[in-house]
Amino acid sequence: MSHTFTLTLRCTDRPGIIRAVSAFLFQHNCDITEHKQFDDNPNRAFFLRTSFVTTDDTTAEALTEAFAETADAFGMEYQFHADDAPRVLVMVSRMGHCLNDLIFRWRAGTLGGELVAVVSNHPDLRPMAEAAGLPFIHVPVTAATKPEAEAELLRLVDEYQADLVVLARYMQVLSDDACNALHGRAINIHHSFLPGFKGGKPYHQAYDRGVKLVGATAHYVTPDLDEGPIIEQEVIRIDHSYAPVRLATIGQDAEALALSRAVRWHCEHRVLLDGHRTVVFN
Repeated sequence: MSHTFTLTLRCTDRPGIIRAVSAFLFQHNCDITEHKQFDDNPNRAFFLRTSFVTTDDTTAEALTEAFAETADAFGMEYQFHADDAPRVLVMVSRMGHCLNDLIFRWRAGTLGGELVAVVSNHPDLRPMAEAAGLPFIHVPVTAATKPEAEAELLRLVDEYQADLVVLARYMQVLSDDACNALHGRAINIHHSFLPGFKGGKPYHQAYDRGVKLVGATAHYVTPDLDEGPIIEQEVIRIDHSYAPVRLATIGQDAEALALSRAVRWHCEHRVLLDGHRTVVFN
């Protein structure tokens, strides 16, 4: 029986990295099935994602330990990932287009992760979640109860052993503490008009300005509101004939598409953080 793993790493660029990685995998009876790398020449940084199979009875932990000597020689930050679908907890408010799309792709087996629960500050989407067989947890949020609500959210992340939290149009701003607790494992989606057209009715504002592009941005959650490292963006061209309602509908399509791609790429370990940027091996 074969076992599939993925190695991701980053380090300072220098000769011999690929040779060292290939030699290690060969020595451990591993067959490379996919390999991608990026040489960030201006910053002298190197990024790599390699998937491989082995018939040996090994684990990601064992490979991590065995690779330590090679990694130390090159100053690598690295991680071995087993071929297990990451567990995904989704957070929503009242708009269901992104949740509906995630559920569809999960059921079709194309999401890359396993949906385990839906958390919301409103009860509106309970029927959608429960129809898909997902637990729905209503956690109301007010200004006075926000600390307790966020503590409950983090408790649910632990309870459901969630590897990834997806804010699928969750209309609450997470505190700095919550953002830091979920660093690198929480993805948000928003319309790409930001930083313009802030606040309510962004598509009405866009219509009034005669925009010609509608888009969406999926990014990691950080304390800097809507400014986390970007994973994916989707853009759709429009013209003067699109009324605000139609703009909003197209915007929802863009949001669902950008978010699902970001979730899948994260679950497949195709996204490497690089400060305020990402390297995406899609």
